[in-house]
Amino acid sequence: QQNELNSFLWTIKRDPPSYFFGTIHVPYTRVWDFIPENSKKAFQQSHIVYFELDLTDPYTISALTSCQLLPQGKNLQDVLPHDIYRRLKQHLEYVKLMMPSWMTPDQRGKGLYADYLFNAIAGNWERKRPVWVMLMVNSLTEADIKSRGVPVLDLFLAQEAERLRKRTGAVEKVEEQCHPLNGLNFSQV
Repeated sequence: QQNELNSFLWTIKRDPPSYFFGTIHVPYTRVWDFIPENSKKAFQQSHIVYFELDLTDPYTISALTSCQLLPQGKNLQDVLPHDIYRRLKQHLEYVKLMMPSWMTPDQRGKGLYADYLFNAIAGNWERKRPVWVMLMVNSLTEADIKSRGVPVLDLFLAQEAERLRKRTGAVEKVEEQCHPLNGLNFSQV
């Protein structure tokens, strides 16, 4: 049955071959069983692996966090219509209240606390640009909270590459992802 699965793997026929593999930003446990063996084998046999971004690099994470912020001195309340800002604030209060009931016993066993998790996801939300707040809100669902602590597929593969001592790199810089999103106007967001 594994052989019948659709693959997001493309092969460039050369010696040695090169591969392109399309990933999605979801916890790897949601998709790992559906990734065909040919894709897993290509990863195992590769000596060099390039990712969209280098999610294991502290600079990348820091730059990604910084690019999400509004210009100095601006807050979300300054740029959102009052009604939307009020509804957003109420929704985040609701999420914070519900989060303890959304967490799994396994998460609690690993020392994850709802307040910590909420702050890790939504901390400093009032300083973020609307597009990033929208993406944040979309990830504040019960299903997403239950899977927190499990790396997304890209990060899992990067960690595996590191563990297997493969050479790694990135095809994009943070700015190449950030600037297009930050360039969206309010009606587009």
